[in-house]
Amino acid sequence: QVQLVESGGELVQAGGSLRLSCAASGRTFSRYTMSWFRQAPGKEREFVARIIWSSGNTYHADSVKGRFTISRDNAKNTVYLQMNSLKPEDTAVYYCAATLIRYSGSVYATAREYDYWGQGTQVTVSS
Repeated sequence: QVQLVESGGELVQAGGSLRLSCAASGRTFSRYTMSWFRQAPGKEREFVARIIWSSGNTYHADSVKGRFTISRDNAKNTVYLQMNSLKPEDTAVYYCAATLIRYSGSVYATAREYDYWGQGTQVTVSS
């Protein structure tokens, strides 16, 4: 069974940086895509960034492009989200998600496409 465990969320001032980690276990992830989503109170879960495990190909939401970077460490089976120039509107619970790549042509940027989720880690950005 796939397990995803996030860490790294905390309270930070606007303009600061954080790095979130997602430790993945239970599978060989070479055929998986991994993503970060976030959910603020009263809002729907929002796509942040995605990485294809085998190729390292990445895709970032426009709202975070140029500020956030997704990456992975094959040896540690870990996905990271480096977040720079944080804004108060980045405040949310951040979730790691994984799914087997079943078809080409999708960006895999919607929550319903993902089978496995972590428990989330809280990021709070103060103004």
